[in-house]
Amino acid sequence: MTWLPILALALATFAVAVVVLKLPRTVWMLFGAALLFGLAGYGVSGSPGQPAAPKAAEPELAAQTGELIVKARREFYPEGVLPSRFVVTADAFARRGDFESSARFLRNAVTENPRDGEAWLALGNSLVEHADGKLTAAALFAYQRAEELQPMNPAPTYFLGLTFLREGNPVRTRELWVDLLEKAPEDSEWRPLLQDRLARLDALLGIGPPPPAAEEPQ
Repeated sequence: MTWLPILALALATFAVAVVVLKLPRTVWMLFGAALLFGLAGYGVSGSPGQPAAPKAAEPELAAQTGELIVKARREFYPEGVLPSRFVVTADAFARRGDFESSARFLRNAVTENPRDGEAWLALGNSLVEHADGKLTAAALFAYQRAEELQPMNPAPTYFLGLTFLREGNPVRTRELWVDLLEKAPEDSEWRPLLQDRLARLDALLGIGPPPPAAEEPQ
């Protein structure tokens, strides 16, 4: 039973790499093999039966994650429209991997303006990252508030689905993303983006044809 969480984490890591980071299909096998070798090495030299010990995330990895999360969130908002000053400051902390400080600034943002939908969304993301990818009650509340305030913006539901994917529940992720697409107007600017992410998820789950491989640079 102790191996089940480890295998779920490996699946979630592979899913995020393929769906979110758009890992080219040509290197899926290589990346999957690297994960398997890592699990095999852990099985030989590690101790999966030992209780977990808290350990701070590597600063560089956390910073890279923060940069990706901020960039992915901004894809759902007009390019020339900046968020509030609190969100801008919180994003700077997120890009450094300091999600606790980011969440603190975002709490100030929603206190000052409870109707700031993007601040609520960013708060949900920072709370999830601060909890190592777990969907806490506070993060769920933040996503729900963001969805209530911006019902035409798919970002809150998209990131909620992404959190389920990271927790090893891609089926729930697919349910949320499919529902978004079914309700979306045909001319939605974000529709192609979500269709691409859903196609990659379906390929990972073995549903339908795989998305076309990314072109290699000449």
